[in-house]
Amino acid sequence: QVQLVESGGGLVQPGGSLRLSCAASGTIYGISVMGWYRQAPGKQRELVATINSGFSTNYADSVKGRFTISRDNAKKMVYLQMNSLKPEDTAVYYCNVRSAWATDFWGQGTQVIVSS
Repeated sequence: QVQLVESGGGLVQPGGSLRLSCAASGTIYGISVMGWYRQAPGKQRELVATINSGFSTNYADSVKGRFTISRDNAKKMVYLQMNSLKPEDTAVYYCNVRSAWATDFWGQGTQVIVSS
């Protein structure tokens, strides 16, 4: 059974940095797109960043220039380096992995709180 586990969240002051990690376990027959989404209380879940099998990246306008997504195919991991964090970045961050067969898998989420 495929499972995704996020880690690296926590409480950080504005301007600080965090590095989120997502580890996939189980057999996934060809990972295509990997990404990070986030959901703040009372808000819709939104895309933060994605990275495809060709290592092409896509970012939400709100995080461009501050966040960097990367992946390690051998380890089946995806990372999100978050710099210059703002209070508006406060949310639960979810890892997403899509297989070559267009099957989506989601992690349980990790909390990020940006506050003074």
